[in-house]
Amino acid sequence: MNKLGVHAFVWTAGWSHDDCAHAIAKTAEVGFDLIEASTLDLDAMDVPFTQKQLEKAGIGVTFSFGLDAETDISSNDRDNEMRGEARLMKALALARDLGATHICGILESAFQKYTVPTTAEGVKRAVAVLQRVGEAAARSNVIVGLEVVNRYESNVLNTASQAVDMCQRIGSTHVKAHLDVYHMNIEESDIGQAIIETGDHLGYFHTGDSHRGYLGSGSIDLAGVFRALVKANYQGPITFESFSSRVVGQPLEGILGIWRNLWEDSHDLASHALMYTRAQLKAAHEAQKQAERSRLP
Repeated sequence: MNKLGVHAFVWTAGWSHDDCAHAIAKTAEVGFDLIEASTLDLDAMDVPFTQKQLEKAGIGVTFSFGLDAETDISSNDRDNEMRGEARLMKALALARDLGATHICGILESAFQKYTVPTTAEGVKRAVAVLQRVGEAAARSNVIVGLEVVNRYESNVLNTASQAVDMCQRIGSTHVKAHLDVYHMNIEESDIGQAIIETGDHLGYFHTGDSHRGYLGSGSIDLAGVFRALVKANYQGPITFESFSSRVVGQPLEGILGIWRNLWEDSHDLASHALMYTRAQLKAAHEAQKQAERSRLP
């Protein structure tokens, strides 16, 4: 059964002690199984304090972040690769110490808009780094999720098929594809088919809607998305991600173009997302049963 989670940025933009305690407590209060903790500053996370809050709330945790230009392992720059590998290993150790089951995000390139396409050599060198990261992840029993994002946030993985290709090249059972329906709505020809074809390579999934507001209030066929997840027999975490100018600040506000206040009440947004997700998963599972229920006597 899928563990259902919510991204910490629904509650707060930072991870101070107050932010951490608030985000974890609210996640548990709404009824989620886990929180996706996220920070671009790995040194800002107090692991023992976070662990205590998670234990107190009785929920699990996943962890996400992204590389930057100076740590871009796809850049064909040896210094960037070395810094990127060190940052990935540091984040993996942090996730392990937190007790996180997954570490995900834009881990195969920089989290930025590129002005040129990726290169075969850049991909090859990124794969080599991620093979070593995968070995460390296996020792730590953590799944690494390579997030597939739109063309304005990376030039390496923009489609599910590219993520499958990279996972196959890496060849680690602990490096998987991280799909996000917001990005798939921009880049995929058929979201449902892309999910199904990702198959066993799918290790983490983000829900959201076309405008990153309330689930079901945008233009994405979310019923079809959940049916595809069930048809693919996906058993991993499903985490709701949403951004509003009410919470996020710089640098994410600028990187992601969060110019509008898409919601006012974090609790209401998250409660709706959990209810909606549970209902869609239930409907998708029931749809799977219709073939058996429709057999002639």
